[in-house]
Amino acid sequence: MTRSDLVEELAARFTQLTHRDAEFAVKTVLDAMSTAMVKGHRIEIRGFGSFSINRRPPRVGRNPRSGESVQIPEKRAPHFKPGKALREAVDQGDNDQPGAKSA
Repeated sequence: MTRSDLVEELAARFTQLTHRDAEFAVKTVLDAMSTAMVKGHRIEIRGFGSFSINRRPPRVGRNPRSGESVQIPEKRAPHFKPGKALREAVDQGDNDQPGAKSA
């Protein structure tokens, strides 16, 4: 699903919203989430999941061509952990798909 798909879904579900209002709502929510994560905050949406920042410590890597040691600096990376309700919904959805393995 893309951002434009989200806008279309929101506009379809809430007919009182214009397409432009739905687009603004989606942009506002995503911008607020991005800003919070940049600041290092954790975002939790009950029943859906949580977004957090994982810290990757500095380490020594190798240049694959020369074999030379290279210092890799510390990095912060976004991480998503699905909530229980989402995990269960996805698991149930898998069983309904043709060709899915049954337990």
